[in-house]
Amino acid sequence: MVRCTRVTPGTMIQSLVTLSTCCIEVYVFQVRCLLKFDDCMGNEAVDFQSSDPFFSVQADGSIFAKGQGASLEEPVQFKLTARGPHAHVWETVVQLVTKEEGKVAERKERKEAFQAPPPVIMFSGSRLNSSKGLRRQKRDWVIPPINVAENSRGPFPQMLVSIRSDQDQDISIRYSITGVGADQPPNEVFNIDPVLGKMFVTKPLDREHRSSYHLRAHAVDMNGNQVENPIDLYIFVIDMNDNRPEFKNQVYNGSVDEGSKPGTPVMHVSAFDADDNTTANGMVRYRILSQMPHSPIPNMFTINSETGDIVTVAPGLDREKVSQYTIIVQATDMEGNLNFGLSNTATAIITVTDINDNPPMLTSRTFSGEVPENRVDVVVANLTVIDADQQHSPNWNAVYRIISGDPSGHFTIRTDPVSNDGMVTVVKPVDFEMNRAFMLTVVVSNQAHLASGIQSSLQSTAGVTISVQDVNEPPYFPTNPKHIRFEEGVPAGTSLTTFSASDPDRLQMQQTIRYSKLNDPADWLSINRTNGQIITTAMLDRESIYVKNNIYEATFLATDNGSPAASGTGTLQIYLIDINDNSPALIPKESQICERMNRNVNGVNITAADADTDPNAGPFVFELPNFPTSIRRNWTISRISGDYARLGLRYQVYLEPGVYEVPVIVSDSGNPPLSNRSVIKVKVCPCDENGDCTTLGAVAAAGLGTGAIISILICIIILLSMVLLFVVWIKRREKERQTKQLLIDPEDDVRDNILKYDEEGGGEEDQDYDLSQLQQPDSLEHIMSKPPGVRRVDERPIIPESQYPIRAVVPHPGDIGDFIHEGLRAADNDPTAPPYDSLLVFDYEGSGSTAGSVSSLNSSSTGDQDYDYLNDWGPRFKKLADMYGGGDDD
Repeated sequence: MVRCTRVTPGTMIQSLVTLSTCCIEVYVFQVRCLLKFDDCMGNEAVDFQSSDPFFSVQADGSIFAKGQGASLEEPVQFKLTARGPHAHVWETVVQLVTKEEGKVAERKERKEAFQAPPPVIMFSGSRLNSSKGLRRQKRDWVIPPINVAENSRGPFPQMLVSIRSDQDQDISIRYSITGVGADQPPNEVFNIDPVLGKMFVTKPLDREHRSSYHLRAHAVDMNGNQVENPIDLYIFVIDMNDNRPEFKNQVYNGSVDEGSKPGTPVMHVSAFDADDNTTANGMVRYRILSQMPHSPIPNMFTINSETGDIVTVAPGLDREKVSQYTIIVQATDMEGNLNFGLSNTATAIITVTDINDNPPMLTSRTFSGEVPENRVDVVVANLTVIDADQQHSPNWNAVYRIISGDPSGHFTIRTDPVSNDGMVTVVKPVDFEMNRAFMLTVVVSNQAHLASGIQSSLQSTAGVTISVQDVNEPPYFPTNPKHIRFEEGVPAGTSLTTFSASDPDRLQMQQTIRYSKLNDPADWLSINRTNGQIITTAMLDRESIYVKNNIYEATFLATDNGSPAASGTGTLQIYLIDINDNSPALIPKESQICERMNRNVNGVNITAADADTDPNAGPFVFELPNFPTSIRRNWTISRISGDYARLGLRYQVYLEPGVYEVPVIVSDSGNPPLSNRSVIKVKVCPCDENGDCTTLGAVAAAGLGTGAIISILICIIILLSMVLLFVVWIKRREKERQTKQLLIDPEDDVRDNILKYDEEGGGEEDQDYDLSQLQQPDSLEHIMSKPPGVRRVDERPIIPESQYPIRAVVPHPGDIGDFIHEGLRAADNDPTAPPYDSLLVFDYEGSGSTAGSVSSLNSSSTGDQDYDYLNDWGPRFKKLADMYGGGDDD
């Protein structure tokens, strides 16, 4: 393609020539178009021929227009042929357009790329005369890229280029292409006529999907032998404006402070166009379509058309009037050309942020309140304020300060976080007698500083009057606690001090104060109800458990007669001075000593304890009494220090092992001193080499002889043997009990109970009981000849025994009743059942027995029975024989 200015005949053309051969290059200068050609042999005898008679090419490659027909009102296209001296031919297509139509021609060129005659690509080479000894040489060409417009409407396939070999006049050649878009995915985008060498595109191309293709063209003979070196083909997809700009977000959020100056950055919006951004197709421009609301003017903001930055263009942003703006932003490609470009829109929401441009204003110049005296943490006044800034922000939050009227700091002002009101609160009690009213001056400000240029209003200051209410205050003790000193031991009825209180209500009428005792742990004191005089009711004792660190503490109550009555407490602390009123006590009370050791060190260290303190305690004096005389004869005391002494046996004195009571007299250092006779029990015993009492020695010292010790040991052995035998007997009995268990537990065995109640006197109260079971026949024939129901049951009949169900060895106690009934039914229905399994278990217990009759078992034995055989059973059954042996009298 060549771009030229309008020319006249004979004028050199300024243009850009693109040749589809690797040996033709075009150099564009300001005044002429120079075509440079290289046939690789020095360009000797190369002739350029143009297919258009109005344009010619000279030997140096310059293109000239000639004749009146060389007009560029419309684009001019012609074929240029270069012929070499050895019948070599190179061809290309030249298209010329005017400079004024450059841009339009460029777009038209892309849309009509396939309408121009396709260029012919020749494989490079030279054929030399072999008789001269020369051989053919191959050279590679650099082929300019082939431009194809995207989204072409066809018809398809469309021819792109024709590929030729200079040997196609001598031999048959087959052409092919390889690469992405040909034989690699995506396949069959491009194909080539194997005979004619014409390359086609088969479908519309999409630059946004793939912007270029790299193919290789091959030429082979009919046998598949390569006749030319492959050449590279580069196909570039020319961009079309087929994509609208797309915003990254549909809604953008930005903010700007109210009161901002013009030119203040607000936010940034951006759109992306998939088209080529190096061309107008992908060059996006921005503009603002609308602004809502229009206050204070319709154009408060502007946008940079290239970058998308939104800035303010006018003053007057006021959050209290307009807190948010909505802006519609349009993005258009083709460098913003609304006629040819594609557009899209997005919404920008701009929030006007608050600044502290409104000082708080108190709703009144004066406020008032009242407070009872001696009260704290109570709200006494409420200050209200208005502020137009954003609520619950530092620009709105109020801060109150008392600047005068409260030098002692009785009040503070706390801010209500919800209403922003100021709550005047008492933090230090006020006294009606001192101040009946307070006049406070209060100033209010914001938590954040006011914006630059904003002046504080005079309405931010107000006066607050606080009235103090008088209340009945309790009496108070001027000195609390009150300290006094007295010696212990003062008798009851002694006046110690007067503990009086004062009433702070001096401005009211005089009130009467009455006193009472609130806490007196030892009940030693009393107080006069009217004047507060303290009198003892018992002797004061410093050694009492109620005295701590020599101080006895009592609490008293003073109450006035106000309405309502008020009371105050006071503490009296009595420091008790010690006197020598406690005798020392000997320590320890018991000890031990070896009977034979080094007498120089053998002994017991003793001391004393005294409830008194210095100087009425130690040092102590230890002495042995003169009576009995054996004490001083056997024992001695030597002084170790002021509080300690050693008690030991005299030299060459031997005492039998045992416990000896040694009296010792202990005296303190009081004035006068107090003495105490104490007894220490000293155990004298034989000792080992370490000076410790042996076991036998300790026992002997306890007063037991050798015989007594042996007797104790024998008793212990006998006792252990008895315990062992008892345990063995218990285990053996348990083993026997487990090996031969009764049907029921031995504790519940009724046979044992019946044998114990072997009473034969009296008669059975329930005569329905069948006593025929007690008959003793003389022979088995007698049994067999008895009518049914009359038989002996203590002999086994000669018939097969019945099989009884197996039961657990020890039935559950809850099953005993069922077990008895089952046994009864088995005995009634089994003639082979022995008597000890059923009837003999239940024996007669005599008239008036506390045990119930066993006849309730409903024995099924019936019929008459002869009781004469009872006479043969011995004297134990004589009573029964007399009662029942007389035939059928009963």
